[in-house]
Amino acid sequence: MQPTSSAPRTADRHIMRRDEVEQKTGFKRSHIYNLMKAGQFPQCRRIGTRAVGWDSLEIEQWVQDRLSVGE
Repeated sequence: MQPTSSAPRTADRHIMRRDEVEQKTGFKRSHIYNLMKAGQFPQCRRIGTRAVGWDSLEIEQWVQDRLSVGE
């Protein structure tokens, strides 16, 4: 039995850096951070002293939620 397309596979989970998040959402840095501050976007996580990243599954779910609103 194959997994359904709506169930994300953990093997695809990775840390997305800001440039990848910008590409995926179409938003630039300032808008992403404004949405995070307003609680309307997944929070980034510190992955190093000067580096942050986002959980790819959270970003994918956020995009899917935005797309399904228009249906």
